[in-house]
Amino acid sequence: MNQLKRLFASLLTLAMIWWSLPAGNALAKTTQNQGSIQPYLQQVVNNLTEFRLDNGMKFLVLERHQAPVVSFLTYADVGGVNEESGKTGIAHFLEHLAFKGTTRIATKDYQAEKPLLERLEELDNQIRTAKAANQQEKVTSLTAEFQQVEAKATALVNQNELGRIVEQAGGVGLNASTSTEATKYFYSFPANKLELWMSLESERFLEPVFREFYKEKDVILEERRLRVDNSPIGLMIEKFNDVAYQVHPYKRPVIGYEQDIRNLTPADLREFFATHYTPNNLTIAVVGDVNPVQVKQLAQTYFGRFQTKAKPQTKIPVEPKQTETRQITVELPSQPWYLEGYHRPAITHPDDAVYDIIARILSDGRTSRLYKSLVEQKQLALSAQGFSGFPGDKYPNLMLFYALTAPGKSVDTVATALRQEIDKLQIETVTPEELQRVKVQAKAELVRSLDSNMGMAQQLLEYEVKTGSWKNLFAKLEQVAAVTPEDIQRVSKATFTAENRTVGKLLSKKV
Repeated sequence: MNQLKRLFASLLTLAMIWWSLPAGNALAKTTQNQGSIQPYLQQVVNNLTEFRLDNGMKFLVLERHQAPVVSFLTYADVGGVNEESGKTGIAHFLEHLAFKGTTRIATKDYQAEKPLLERLEELDNQIRTAKAANQQEKVTSLTAEFQQVEAKATALVNQNELGRIVEQAGGVGLNASTSTEATKYFYSFPANKLELWMSLESERFLEPVFREFYKEKDVILEERRLRVDNSPIGLMIEKFNDVAYQVHPYKRPVIGYEQDIRNLTPADLREFFATHYTPNNLTIAVVGDVNPVQVKQLAQTYFGRFQTKAKPQTKIPVEPKQTETRQITVELPSQPWYLEGYHRPAITHPDDAVYDIIARILSDGRTSRLYKSLVEQKQLALSAQGFSGFPGDKYPNLMLFYALTAPGKSVDTVATALRQEIDKLQIETVTPEELQRVKVQAKAELVRSLDSNMGMAQQLLEYEVKTGSWKNLFAKLEQVAAVTPEDIQRVSKATFTAENRTVGKLLSKKV
């Protein structure tokens, strides 16, 4: 996720947590001393080993011996786009429950706990049936029993045992994230804890126990209230996506709709897990002070236990070409915001680098056109940014621009000023100096991300899964370097049209 995406996600309170552990400054030094990262990239190519187990699970192993630490990232090729209608939020829900332990971890006595979990599920189904039949007395009785059983089950749980094991062994950064198209689990260990990671990570996906399901549902509902229902811009984004997309699941929120979350059951989670957490749908990156031969041996021992299954096939509907401007206006107690989005192709398209450069020219920092024009010169907005690849980039997506209006200014005035800057790309050629500046920024940002073990793992897996090869990460640099002013003008003319535009206006509602 690039800098613009992180900034925007923060503004929307939709940020995913990325953790990285420094692995020395070899990359930065190479860049400073030689003005190019090509020698370093060659070093990466020479030190990366990839292998696939018989069950289909793939590993990328990169040796980096600057420090005795290793970062691990498990990438499940499943996210919000893979959910069924009416079961939105299930990928994110499952990510939460993946930290609840296994048949051996986080339980004091699984043989005693198991029947209690099964009884909770039975009672929940009975409560739903009684509510549907408006049998209030029965609902009250069943709810009382449910609370008693849940208390007994909770008493058998060793809270956060997985986290304690990791921390006591010197691990850091235990976390996960769910996006529209991926679920990622990551943390780092001292180099001598490689086998412990193999044991813990393989077990939690081999024998997971989705305990505390109902408690976690309340946690997720509260998370939705904070991020969406009680957040004007969060709610605006949800409504904007629903208008910008007609059929593609990018239109749905990753956290899920409230009613869908309430209706999810443990059986739904088990079915989703069995379908999408197959060995051939998981890719793992191991980056740091490791021996790839040892990694492969341990992977075969621990992850080789997973049974081979057919790779899940999700039929993602193709978004039809937009033929006219779409608009949504929402009134909420908030400072006014203005949003403007344009459809663009997926990350695998030949013009992907051109779109990234356009986003940087318009939006990358205080030297960008939108900031200098709307914020500094005209003082119409408190912030004005945008980025390419919203809300994901595996499939055709949006180039999205947004502005938080300054006090006393209208969204219509901001819209006019923003569009003037976009129109300039169509009628004026970008200067070589400006283009070179953003290219240098793009390279520097990639350098910074690759200089940590976790950053490297993240980038390698993004390109491995989404484009078919981690090597495309490095090819992207060449594509960025090859972007010309003519490319920018050509793509701008094709993309920034009225018929391809979606407008969102968040207006202040007086309370």
